[in-house]
Amino acid sequence: MIVTEALIFDGDKESDSAIFEGTISWDDTQTGPRPAVMVTPTFKGQSAVETQKAEQLAELGYVGVSFDIFGQVKRASTPEEAGKLMAVLNSDRALLLKHMQLALKATGAQPQVDPKKIAAIGFCFGGKCVLDLARSNADLRATVSFHGIYDPPPGPSPSEISSAVLVLHGWEDPLAPREDTVALADELTQADADWQIHMFGHTAHAFTNPIAQSREDGMFYVPKSAERGWQLMTNFLEEQFSK
Repeated sequence: MIVTEALIFDGDKESDSAIFEGTISWDDTQTGPRPAVMVTPTFKGQSAVETQKAEQLAELGYVGVSFDIFGQVKRASTPEEAGKLMAVLNSDRALLLKHMQLALKATGAQPQVDPKKIAAIGFCFGGKCVLDLARSNADLRATVSFHGIYDPPPGPSPSEISSAVLVLHGWEDPLAPREDTVALADELTQADADWQIHMFGHTAHAFTNPIAQSREDGMFYVPKSAERGWQLMTNFLEEQFSK
């Protein structure tokens, strides 16, 4: 049986995000620590969508952690609110990384989790977040970005990325143009990462989101690409966790 509970963890006491709240899901018929997958939200923050993804990962035998990136009471109900929340972390990538590191630490501390086998996946803005965590050379087995944003944080490029990286990209994504995708491939290569980029034709941004239906803005759901992306992720996690 899949069990889902709230996961509350402390943040940076010097910031305005002292407490974070997400969810943790696992199959309680299994015993002992097992690999965990952190699910990083879109710019709207942690929601039922991410919790559902965590539960799907629990059905695959992992511990799914849908975590909070903005703070316990910070959730967006409109794109405008989401944009303001995202802007704070976009303008301070060190703070973004700190939030990701806190979530990684909280995930590894759970009794159901093998702390040496943790992966991070992210959607849209969450894709940027997990790539930044990988860029920090965090102790991750795997990093998966679904229709993410690829601009690197300020400062020198990472000299090493130990996490294997899978990027799932819509070829027509207006938020991640082709030159950004090539630049990301170059960055990952220079950091000696084990990387893959899969591009889906006739696919733009937000292709995993059934609610996204704005073709004129380049944001629309593509069921075939979403299904293929999830299967590629499933295979990738199985490969990386088996090592």
